[in-house]
Order: sequence, then C-alpha cells, then structure tokens
Amino acid sequence: MAFDDVPPGEPGTGVILPEQEAAADPGQVTAQPRRRVTAIWLALFVVAALAGSALFVSGYTLGRQNALTAGTPDALQAEFQPFWDAFNAIDQRYAGGAVDRHLLLEGALDGMFKALDDPYSSYMSAEDYAKSLAGVSGQFEGIGADMATRDASGTQGCGPLSSSCRIYVVRPIRGSPAERAGLRSGDVFLKVDGTSVDGKTIDQVVALVRGKRGTNVTISVMRGSEPAFDVTITRDVINSEDVTSSVLAGGQVGYVRISGFGAGAADDFRTQLGDLVTGKHIRRIVLDLRGNPGGFVDQARTIASQFIASGPIYWQQSAGKAPVEQDAEAGGVATDPSVKVVVLIDANTASASEILAGALQDTGRAQLVGAKSFGKGTVQEWDTLGANAGGFRLTIAKWLTPKQRWIHHVGLTPDVPVTAPADAPAGSDPVLDRAISLLGAGSAELRALQPAA
Repeated sequence: MAFDDVPPGEPGTGVILPEQEAAADPGQVTAQPRRRVTAIWLALFVVAALAGSALFVSGYTLGRQNALTAGTPDALQAEFQPFWDAFNAIDQRYAGGAVDRHLLLEGALDGMFKALDDPYSSYMSAEDYAKSLAGVSGQFEGIGADMATRDASGTQGCGPLSSSCRIYVVRPIRGSPAERAGLRSGDVFLKVDGTSVDGKTIDQVVALVRGKRGTNVTISVMRGSEPAFDVTITRDVINSEDVTSSVLAGGQVGYVRISGFGAGAADDFRTQLGDLVTGKHIRRIVLDLRGNPGGFVDQARTIASQFIASGPIYWQQSAGKAPVEQDAEAGGVATDPSVKVVVLIDANTASASEILAGALQDTGRAQLVGAKSFGKGTVQEWDTLGANAGGFRLTIAKWLTPKQRWIHHVGLTPDVPVTAPADAPAGSDPVLDRAISLLGAGSAELRALQPAA
C-alpha cells in the first residue's frame, strides 16, 4: 500500500510523526499547522519514492543480468561474469569476421573438459559423439583397429598427443581392413589424411580415422625404428568380435578370449562358456584379457558373475560418497569351484577388464598370469548436451576391487609373472603355455586349436 493512501497518524500504519515523538503526553498533542504536516508527508513520500526507484532499478539490473546469463545459478553469477563478459565481447564487438556462436560454444565446452586434466573426460562434437558411442556399442564404420596411448616411459593413458605421448595400435581386429592393410600391434599413428595427430585426444583421432564405408583414409605410420610410411585403407562396417573361444591341450582346456566389453559381450561370453563347461564338460578355463581396453562396466559384472556366485564383484564410489557394493548376479554357469580358472593379463588389460580380473583375483577364484595390468580405476558416464551441442564423457566414480583396492595408476599384479621374450618364435605364446601348465593340462605341445562352436 502506498503512503498517500493512508491518512497521517492512522493507527496501524507504523508511521511515527515527529510531533508525536516530542509530546510528553500523546493524548495532549497540540494541533500543528496543516502546511507543516503536509510538507513532512511530502518529504516522506519523496524518500519512499526514491527508495522504490532504487529497488526497481537494482531489480531491473539483476533481472536483465539473469536474462543474459540464463541457466547460471544465482550463487555463481559473480564467478561466471567474466565468461559472459568475454562471450558478449566476442559476439558483439569482434571485427575479424563473422562470429559462429556454435563454434564458440564448442570451444568453451572443450576447454572446460580439458581443464579437468583427465584423459578419460572429454567433450565431443555431435558427430564425434555419435561415432564414439557407436564404437563402444559394438558396431561402427572404420578400419578396425583397437587404439591406445602411451608416453615416452611406456605409461598408458596419456594426452593430449605429442612427441612424448603417442597413439598406437593395440591390435587390428581379425579380418578387418586394418589387418588386411598390414597394420600391426605397436604401430604408431603420426598423421591422418595429412593432418598431424599432435595436440589431439585419442577420441579426436579415432573420429578422424572412422568414416563411411567405402571411403579411404591415409594414415602415416611409424613402426619401431623404421622410417615413417603411409598406409591407405578402405573403411568398412566393423563388427566388434569381443568374445572368441577354442579348445586346447587335446580337449582338456577351454580358452576364451575377451577383446572388449561391448553391449553384447556378456551374452556371447555366457553362451560360449556354457558350451565349454556344460556342453563339452571342460573343467579348466583360460580367460585371456590381454590387450583388452575395457568397455561397459555392467558387461564385466555379468561376466564375472559366471564364476562368482555371491558377494561383491566391485565397489563403486561416487564423488563425496561412500563406496557402494556391486554384487554378483545369480545364475553363473561356472561358479562350481571344481572349474579351475587362470586369467591372462598384460599392460594393455584396462578398465572393465581389470574389474573382471580384480574380482577373480580377490575372491580367490582365479590366478592372474602375465604382466602388470594398465591401472584404470575410474568409471565414465556418456551423455548428450542437446540442441546439436554434442556430448561428453565424464569420470563420475572410482571403482575398487572386492577387497576395496583402488588400482588406478597402479594396476593388478599377476600372481604368476611371465615375460614373453622379445625373440620368441612367431606363433609361440609363453604366457598361455604357463597358464596351461598351471592348470595341470600337460605340455604346450599337446595344444590343438579347435572351434568352440
């Protein structure tokens, strides 16, 4: 209610007149000249009006600022002001040419994720996001090669790429264009279609290598100490062959290799393991996780549950929260302790494959044989940003083994270390030989590869 709607001195208005303050007895207030009372109320009205104007102006300013920074929480307005000042300056005053606001947005998003200094968290454009997610799901168009990064000391998972952080081929997928073109494990990519990979992330390089079926991509490759050379490869539809199996040692040992944890890996694994254990009555299993870069965590949990009947497979710890137990799923096909298991690991056994290997090691369900694993103890979430703004991959949790070990940058230590000699004859596999020996299935010479069908 405005002041001029209420007569001066009306009870309940909360207004105390100077004349009343000065009177010794409020009941004996003497009449004052009406001109003085009118002047006093006019002054009060002006003060109130000015105060109201100030409130209106400040409210308008705040409202205008909120409109300019929509979506920014009030508590962060001051912190985000430099960002909006820079954005508005570029958008409104840049004289070097037309400003593409979408590119400004992508640049800001990319910089925000780079500031985390986490090689597993990154922003991707809409196109790159679609390609990357397709690869994780198990089918994509590209050359068919598993890729990873390592620095000059051999430590895995570096970034961005440079002369001291290289992207290399972990393995070409069997029957893929990469294999047919002659790419080998360990080959380093230097350029893609003449563009250097330096300064890029592994996701950005993978996006460059992938493309529509039938199109060509030329990759500059460095192999050992040989001079760099170019390889032109015709892209095709690649179906990830995550699970393969065989029968070894004259039918005594079932061999199952998992090269990734795509969306269908757990179902394929359960089928093939069931054929070995239930169909062929094999009681000795070699599980090969060498060169496996990981994939969907739920697939690793389901696969581990084929050997572990109950209890934690791993623990997941989100930001600021206590670890939460992720228990085994019921109905595993090889939980009987009479089914003996040995797991093969190496420096490229990472992420979800370490969840599986760590669960089998901590529960005593299997021995690990080979070399120390990669050491990636974090979980990433993939999400879109909408409005053709792309998407991101963000580290949202740590994972720990059943005994709550965090193996990030540490890796899993094998129970039986085996180093394959550099001059090992082609086709030989000392790590696999040692696993077969541990299972008591005779010498390596008895091995005979057969389809698991």
